[in-house]
Amino acid sequence: MNSEIQPKTPHLTHRAPSISVVLPAYREELNIGPMVEMALEALPGMAEEFEILVVDDGSADGTGAVARALVDQHHPKVRLISHSENRGYGAALRTGFKNAISDLVFYTDSDRQFDLTELAYFLPLMEDNDLVIGFRVYRYDSALRSFVSWGYNRLVGLLFRIRVRDVDCAYKLMRREVLANLQLQTDDFFIDTEIVARSRRWNFRMAQKGVRHYPRMAGETTVQPSDILRTLKTIGRMWRRIHLPTTEHRDEAQRATEEIVGTEYEPQESAAPSQP
Repeated sequence: MNSEIQPKTPHLTHRAPSISVVLPAYREELNIGPMVEMALEALPGMAEEFEILVVDDGSADGTGAVARALVDQHHPKVRLISHSENRGYGAALRTGFKNAISDLVFYTDSDRQFDLTELAYFLPLMEDNDLVIGFRVYRYDSALRSFVSWGYNRLVGLLFRIRVRDVDCAYKLMRREVLANLQLQTDDFFIDTEIVARSRRWNFRMAQKGVRHYPRMAGETTVQPSDILRTLKTIGRMWRRIHLPTTEHRDEAQRATEEIVGTEYEPQESAAPSQP
């Protein structure tokens, strides 16, 4: 069976007024090009207006160069915001969220382990919900990583009282006003959980939808075993900030929300405009 993603936009009965797609990228030189091209092919059938925000999180490879070429060719449909240094997955997402301008905001990873065309199945669910959370129908991860994820989902479900099958699945669609209220602070991979936990605390309406998961086509994952202990410590800190916030915690959240990070790339004047 060929595990390569074969994009095929499903028949649509719902189109959004506008969607911002945030793609955090760190050392994804071989993946970011095909991922953006997939988005450019799929999104016109899903929304009246759309934008693709690539956030290069201080990559030392050619990720930025590939993304700049895409912006030169497709701006303003494709935008690039770069961090001068690697700040972390969560920081990259927060930068993308802060710069998104559409009614709906979607994010997924740039490693091509998800099929972006399946976003079309999420759109009808937004009529009655504030965010739709994906869960991996079948995981192409190692047995150890899958086991750790299983335990992690149960732990955060217990602590934050959330009934989500796959809290750290990087396939989520939200209303932009939801993000404006969450005051996200996490700089690392815990941001997936923070989004769901804070949404639960605010009583936002949530739905879940299965998505297919594919093997990584190129590059290497940046998740390491050492992330487990750090994540457990982060869970404890975040629980206190959400359920027992102090004045200091509220001030930190406000500063994180107001923080301006990243530089947006301006396309070359000679570049051809994006095709409608």
